[in-house]
Amino acid sequence: MTPTLWDVVVIGGGAAGIAAAASLLKRKPHLSVAIVEPNDRHFYQPAWTLVGGGCFNPANTCKATGKLIPNGAKWLRTRVTSLQPEHNQVTLEDGQSLSYQFLVVAPGLELNLGAIAGLENSLGKHGVTSNYLFELAPYTWECVQQLKRGRALFTQPPMPIKCAGAPQKAMYLSCHHWEETGTLGNIDVQFHNAGAVLFGVADFVPPLMEYVKRYNANLNFNSTLIAVDGPAREATFRRTNGDGTSTDHTEPFDMLHVVPPQRAPQFVRDSELANETGWVAVDEATLQHPRFANVFSLGDACGASNAKTAAAVRKQAPVVAENLCAALENRAPTARYEGYGACPLTVEKGKVVLAEFGYQGKLQPSFPLDPTVPRSSMWWLKRHAMPKIYFELMLKGHEWLARPGKL
Repeated sequence: MTPTLWDVVVIGGGAAGIAAAASLLKRKPHLSVAIVEPNDRHFYQPAWTLVGGGCFNPANTCKATGKLIPNGAKWLRTRVTSLQPEHNQVTLEDGQSLSYQFLVVAPGLELNLGAIAGLENSLGKHGVTSNYLFELAPYTWECVQQLKRGRALFTQPPMPIKCAGAPQKAMYLSCHHWEETGTLGNIDVQFHNAGAVLFGVADFVPPLMEYVKRYNANLNFNSTLIAVDGPAREATFRRTNGDGTSTDHTEPFDMLHVVPPQRAPQFVRDSELANETGWVAVDEATLQHPRFANVFSLGDACGASNAKTAAAVRKQAPVVAENLCAALENRAPTARYEGYGACPLTVEKGKVVLAEFGYQGKLQPSFPLDPTVPRSSMWWLKRHAMPKIYFELMLKGHEWLARPGKL
């Protein structure tokens, strides 16, 4: 029988929602936990960059959601449409409501394709692609293989986005293929970044710049994609000048890899849980909402200032689980999240710079090695070990290298 009042309602059956539910049930297996998730397919998104580089089978990034729901949790295959935290309720798409004692908000984010004029009608054809979509990552690899000569544009939108290194990882793997096939010298590679720096953690910029030079890629900072004309194979960018003014210009392309702007889901943005930028407001350390003490958030929709990566979820899930369990027992939070995120920067096929860092860009390496050095061992970790760690450990509540800090 479905409870009328759940101990915990988890919004989202992606990495964050399932990992949090598994960690909770590992600690308190008798909790009544509902996971609200409309999609019957669950994706391991970190591998889509590898799919786009011809290094990973796309079928292996997808599993049935029902097979990943933790024992003891109930999967409600429906969609949340609004939040009423003042009444401890969420409303579903059929108009019914769920009542909860505690709420975990982990719905992920949405790609705002409509923010770029013409993009939706151009994706998947005319050489316009994106590794941020399961259906299109294989098309990226098709475009890379087919391009022997011409112009390849890679874009990065304003932050925040999930996996901030992914836009340039697509460029590096493409360039490495062209280098190996002897065609790189015939291809004009342009990287358009809406930001002002190549990577947000300064320690990793020098090794990345070595690859930018090696691949003869051109960096365009403060340059935001605003429109795509697929049939004409033209992309329009808005460049922000030093004085705050902007100018638009149009460039031709033969291949265009687009990373769309990203935002929290509408029901989050419209709720009392949202911060001023639309993400779920949380205490940076406890991941607890500052106004509603029975609400926690993690994953991409969480408004903490960490990098939005699956690796962040690995560290966040135990923090949410421990602090929610403390709240169930009327105790103060005990676990601290220190902003950990990881970005395995695939600088070539076979080598990775494993960027691990926390709040304010503080390095948080997991291994006693110089993290700024490209390594084949980290490629093995990214390509072979991490998918297994994700599915067999993190989503099952096994908290490998994820012990929370203490408050």
